[in-house]
Amino acid sequence: MNENFTTNATNERTLSPDSNERRTLFSIWVLLLLNLGCCSRGFDPVDQYYITCGSSADVIVGNITYVSDKSGSRFLSTPQDILADSNLNSITPSDDSQLFRTARIFTGPSRYMFSIRRGGRHWIRLHFYPFVFKNYDMNSASFSVFSQKTALLTDFTPKNASVKEYSVNVTSGDLVITFSPSSNSFAYINALEVVSVPDSLITDDASLYNPLGPYNGLMTQSLETVARLNMGGPLVSLVNDTLGRTWLPDSNFLLQRNLATNVSNIGAVRYPQGGATSDTAPQTMNSDGDPGSNFNVTWEFKVDPGFQYLIRFHFCDVVSTSANQLVFNVYIDTFLVAPDLELTTKTLGQLATAYFMDFVTPSIDKNNLSISIGPSPRSSYPDAFLNGLEIMKMNNSKGSLAGASILPSFPGSKKKTGMIVGISVGALVALIMIGILFFVQRRRKQERLRYLKSWVPVSVNGGMSHTMGSKYSTGTTVSVGSNLSYRIPFVAVQEATNNFDESRVIGVGGFGKVYKGVLCDGTKVAVKRGNPKSQQGLAEFRTEIEMLSQFRHRHLVSLIGYCDEKNEMILVYEYMENGTLKSHLYGSDHRTLGWKERLEICIGSARGLHYLHTGYAKAVIHRDVKSANILLDENLMAKVADFGLSKTGPEIDQTHVSTAVKGSFGYLDPEYFRRQQLTEKSDVYSFGVVLFEVLCARPVIDPSLPREMVNLAEWAMKWQKKGQLDQIIDPKLVDIKPDSLRKFGETAEKCLADFGVDRPSMGDVLWNLEYALQLQEAVVHNDPEENSTNAIGQLSPQVGEFNHVDTTTSVAQFETSSVDDLSGVSMSRVFSQLVKSEGR
Repeated sequence: MNENFTTNATNERTLSPDSNERRTLFSIWVLLLLNLGCCSRGFDPVDQYYITCGSSADVIVGNITYVSDKSGSRFLSTPQDILADSNLNSITPSDDSQLFRTARIFTGPSRYMFSIRRGGRHWIRLHFYPFVFKNYDMNSASFSVFSQKTALLTDFTPKNASVKEYSVNVTSGDLVITFSPSSNSFAYINALEVVSVPDSLITDDASLYNPLGPYNGLMTQSLETVARLNMGGPLVSLVNDTLGRTWLPDSNFLLQRNLATNVSNIGAVRYPQGGATSDTAPQTMNSDGDPGSNFNVTWEFKVDPGFQYLIRFHFCDVVSTSANQLVFNVYIDTFLVAPDLELTTKTLGQLATAYFMDFVTPSIDKNNLSISIGPSPRSSYPDAFLNGLEIMKMNNSKGSLAGASILPSFPGSKKKTGMIVGISVGALVALIMIGILFFVQRRRKQERLRYLKSWVPVSVNGGMSHTMGSKYSTGTTVSVGSNLSYRIPFVAVQEATNNFDESRVIGVGGFGKVYKGVLCDGTKVAVKRGNPKSQQGLAEFRTEIEMLSQFRHRHLVSLIGYCDEKNEMILVYEYMENGTLKSHLYGSDHRTLGWKERLEICIGSARGLHYLHTGYAKAVIHRDVKSANILLDENLMAKVADFGLSKTGPEIDQTHVSTAVKGSFGYLDPEYFRRQQLTEKSDVYSFGVVLFEVLCARPVIDPSLPREMVNLAEWAMKWQKKGQLDQIIDPKLVDIKPDSLRKFGETAEKCLADFGVDRPSMGDVLWNLEYALQLQEAVVHNDPEENSTNAIGQLSPQVGEFNHVDTTTSVAQFETSSVDDLSGVSMSRVFSQLVKSEGR
């Protein structure tokens, strides 16, 4: 097979600087990466599941047997069995396109579950080939696919035959892949693979180039293969690759194809000990470019904005006859990421040795990404080479990988034709989509302007009043008093923030920057100014105003007003002197919070969330509960903030709200993530993560830590279940009573139950946190009139348990005290009645 791709040797030349040739010559050497299935160093995966979907029998492709997921399969859980057959009898049984002949159709949420024997990175490959089966036209199917806490695809409609390849880190237990049809649609899959990945394939050796520095945390990232190119060579299918990958020819991505032709030197390739292997950088071929002037060769790729990308360059210098002959530059877009690259400096002086380099991009804000190689002035000959290239999308902060990728696979003998047609059509579709997006964005902008101009001011019942003086040209009196408008003139906001002085920035979020301001009457405020480039826009702006205009509660941040003049989206809140809870736990120079202070902050936050869930006829679900959204006033009283993602809960006759997944990575309810079904228990899960964050004083996701410690919730739960939570608490915490810690840990554990039905309500969480505080105070106060031991013994055994019985009376006691503000009565006073025997 290798001889078929070897060009003649007439392009052979001497690289000596003493060459008599005086012409300007720049040859581009593009080296082919080609795995051979017979390679002796091939990887033997511990976990390997190959599933042919909808088929009544197993399918053999090469030396791989794809097992049928027929009815009763131990992998599959689905509401009904719908097996589709395309009746493509012309496909030969030995062809890997046999995988596209059948499909399984899902009319409701369905999942495949695979037992993982060895934790670590695993491939997930999803094979799609749309065809029509009875009443199901797969060309119109729309669905989402989730893996654990990662969104692989959302509202996806497969076009032509395609393979979506992902690389996810599975710590242990079961890997669950969920298919969720979009509204009024269905889902399908033709074939599915879950296979172990070598530990050496993805390491933490990547570099950032903007800004310059190392990148840590790559091993925990979920990745999607966007492009994998076999430079200068043909399509390499899963049958010929040791890891079952597909390598595409690079010709369709070259901006100028005439700059490269092919040569071969496969036998010369060496794989260094502890470096690149035949799995990471397989057997090699190369190509020679046309002589010409000094220029770069560039490949261009379509990418999804809003994501970072891992770029892997494969090199193997089988061109040079001695060291330092070939020195060249490597570019990502316009950034010079590898200046004056000479391979022997990387391979300990060895030529023809496989080597790869990893770079991580900043978040991409456009639809394309270019890769270039070009000569360096230091080279004795103006040349450059590249063996192969891999581009992998990294999951964003929401845990999502959803978006398009370039990894086609085509059935039958039409693979090459289909690939060319598919890419051509894809380019045309991309141009059309860009035009449509431009049109839609323009329309949205116009609609937004019309909407803001016609905005009807929202009023609030009760609250304090802040009046702007008559010096404003609009003559507007702005008040948050009863039945008066929240709208604040832009000039007032400008004056309050000293024209948005950068020195007054106190935070930056997804919506925009937050400034400290002072109104003309001396009231301190926090001013959140929407960033026009932010992905959070008008919907979040409106939701925040609608939600906060309804609420009045001491543990919810108050909205002072908003401004929608001059195409602005500005929200003005009460100023919280002590900032976020997160900043007091880690990453700043704030003093250490004591255990009692932390408990009181958790209790205050729980009160605010409990009010959201129960204070109105329909619950309000926050959807973004995290320590950064819990603010502290001058007395360290906690208030829940940021309601831009909030949503009203289900109707009385419903159990959940079906909605797109939103939230923050690390805090997100896994059940909500898998099923896109939102309930109040999603807030409870997020709050459970906050409780462990408060206890351990570390980020919820920390990629710099060892693998088992990266995710705080998973790590803390392991210690909690072993009964050794005290081993991982914040070392700065002292004098925590064991009973208080035990109750706190049990509360957090219950919040993090896998299924919402097993989690407590926020009211139950509040009771248990109050109980933990009572247990702590019994030791800390050491009241001489009430012996600590006796006080603990007097606590009702039902108080603080999730299944407590007599709560009706006590809840009524504090609800009747204030209709508008449920936190008016201290829960500690309620407990004091329960502690005393006469109260019981």
